[in-house]
Amino acid sequence: MTLVMTENRDALLATLRGDRGRRPWRDETLAGGLRAEIEDRVYELMGGALRDAPVVVSASTLRSTSDGGEIGDATLARARGVLVSTVFRLLVAQVHVDDAFADALSAWRAQRPGDALLAQVDGLDAEQTARLRSDVTAHATTLAAGIGPVPSGWAPRTAQRARVRLCGGALQLNDLVDLVVGSTRSERASVALVDVTTSPLAQGSERAMRFHALVQTLRSSVVPLRTSIFSSATGEVWTNDVDSELLHRGVDDLMDVVTRLVVP
Repeated sequence: MTLVMTENRDALLATLRGDRGRRPWRDETLAGGLRAEIEDRVYELMGGALRDAPVVVSASTLRSTSDGGEIGDATLARARGVLVSTVFRLLVAQVHVDDAFADALSAWRAQRPGDALLAQVDGLDAEQTARLRSDVTAHATTLAAGIGPVPSGWAPRTAQRARVRLCGGALQLNDLVDLVVGSTRSERASVALVDVTTSPLAQGSERAMRFHALVQTLRSSVVPLRTSIFSSATGEVWTNDVDSELLHRGVDDLMDVVTRLVVP
């Protein structure tokens, strides 16, 4: 694992893509085996009986701690996560951000005007709003210091959602990756995945990294190059090269969660 404290923004970007000549060739063979392993293990666990609804697993299911952080209150914590993610998208799009809280809130209103959480934010009292503004500003400062301009040639995509159905629909993997760069069509592996969390990095962060890589592999049938997670709380980044060992550990993580969800 590569650990980067992101005072040097060039170092972070270099970690994401690395030396092109040292990247492995695109792997389109591993995805089929991973899918078969998951389906075999799920069948052993659940049998072949039809289910009324699929077992749904997401990256948040794999985290051992919540993203509540220092502000505690669940509504404020959730709002902080949305606002910091919005700031991140603005920065990647190279939009000038004057006031992180106000600009992110404005973008949130434009994108999801009927969001119930947004209505709760509008109902906060002056003290709560001040706490939220202060917290978002601090996280945005860390983001701006840690993530420099992402070249357009890297084909950056933000807030990338994915859904993978397995086992005849009995298992559904839902994922949301804050930033994806690179292409699955390159001769060499080039796709890098970046997750942004407002919590300090912990063991659950590694599981989330593996889950992102696993879902990307199953969805695209191409193994990504790297998976990373950035903490806007600390400015720390963890990055792993994606290989067979990491993906099989991701399958083990997934099966641990599925077992907890379906076994009484």
